[in-house]
Amino acid sequence: MPYLEGRTFYDADSHLMELNGWLQKYADANVRERLRPLYLGGAGPTAERAMKDAQTRLNDPQAARSLEANLMTAKGWSALGAFDPSERSRALDLLGVSKQLVFSTFAPTQFASDDPELLYGGTRAHNRAMADFCSDDKRMIAVGFVPLLDAERALVEAREAIKLGCGAILVPSAPPRDKSPTHPDFHPLWALLQETGVPFMTHVGGGGRSLRPAFHKNGKPPTTDHLGGGENIRSKDYMSLHFSPEIFVACMVLDGIFEQFPGLRGGCIEQGAMWVIPLLKRLDLAQDTFQKTEPALRLPLRASEYVRRQLRFTPFPNENAGWLIEQGGEELFLFSTDYPHPEGTRDPFNRFESSLSEISEAAKERFYSRNFAEMMRLSA
Repeated sequence: MPYLEGRTFYDADSHLMELNGWLQKYADANVRERLRPLYLGGAGPTAERAMKDAQTRLNDPQAARSLEANLMTAKGWSALGAFDPSERSRALDLLGVSKQLVFSTFAPTQFASDDPELLYGGTRAHNRAMADFCSDDKRMIAVGFVPLLDAERALVEAREAIKLGCGAILVPSAPPRDKSPTHPDFHPLWALLQETGVPFMTHVGGGGRSLRPAFHKNGKPPTTDHLGGGENIRSKDYMSLHFSPEIFVACMVLDGIFEQFPGLRGGCIEQGAMWVIPLLKRLDLAQDTFQKTEPALRLPLRASEYVRRQLRFTPFPNENAGWLIEQGGEELFLFSTDYPHPEGTRDPFNRFESSLSEISEAAKERFYSRNFAEMMRLSA
């Protein structure tokens, strides 16, 4: 019996857990030796041990079968299908999801750089690797990555990622050095995604550290994150997760990108959704307040209507999804598991269900599948 049953479930957030040397196999020779080792943050020693144990599981069907009983409790590299695509297919059988977006976890840290050759060479390797991981199971949708340092190269790599089979494109929510993502230089990128029906994604970590480190220097002993590491998300980091994607979304709306590209779709993934309700109100207020001096704000639609038409958001399992739907509308939110990351919790479905008791069946159907299908342009 699968974990999820009784309706169609589309999962808007999952990950693979990279192994050492994984990315290098897909890199061109001129960049392969320049790729850095995986950066594992404050959980490094624990993660290294888990990764080493996981590598011994490769090509060991019995070890994989032993994980099936711990589908929702084994996390990270210890999870079924964390890094092996055939295992992942079995995990999807047991999860009961019909489609699942698959993001990488640490790989972009291996090529983050102001050097375009390293940055876009690593990007190309990343997208080849993601497409390959998802290639044998149509339920898995590879999420490619396209940094915006160079608009022309970004367009080239987006085209290549789509050609490889990536079904969504992750873009940083932080702007490049000298221009907004809404600058005309990036219009060909948004046009390509509109034309191909491939949505863009933002994701936690894509805006860098939104909280200044000084806020952690409070005269108290250092704290670890809730996973036991020292450099990931702590309480104050959590409070600022939405800063970067909120500004990104606001600029896309207020600068008219969604008016110019009405077929463009996007998802804000693993950044929570409590911030979306005030965002809708502030966007309309900004449009009303400043359109006298900013003629570009005199758009045919209310600013919030572009969000409702073209964007979707994943609540965290500990957020009240029912309240979000009541306040924001049933068209905005997506179900996700974050499999196999521990942040997704051991029981995301029942955490969401506990807040949906007063929500209509039609709204539930939107949350669990229809909004995802519209975002991804899935055929009926």
